[in-house]
Amino acid sequence: MGDLLSRLWEEHMREPFPPHMRGREIDGEDMVLLDADMAGCVLSSLSGPLDAKRHRILLIRLAAVEKVLPSIEDEDGAIEYHERLREMAAVAVELGNTKAR
Repeated sequence: MGDLLSRLWEEHMREPFPPHMRGREIDGEDMVLLDADMAGCVLSSLSGPLDAKRHRILLIRLAAVEKVLPSIEDEDGAIEYHERLREMAAVAVELGNTKAR
């Protein structure tokens, strides 16, 4: 799973944040902040298990991206970008759950 997360992270880093999403809020979620929070937690998980605070943040932000995905317009590859973000977060959460057992 760690290899999958590394590959997804590399793909994510090659793609710019969708320009039309800057300054946007969807269902009460600031899209730039959502991206930054999730990416920061995923990056931390690449270095080792997440601490309890980051794990909790990632779970909350994962639920948020699930909530907003249906409302994202597919301009500038925004849907694919946020689906990959969701997948990375889910893998990072699973890695954390696996390491905690």
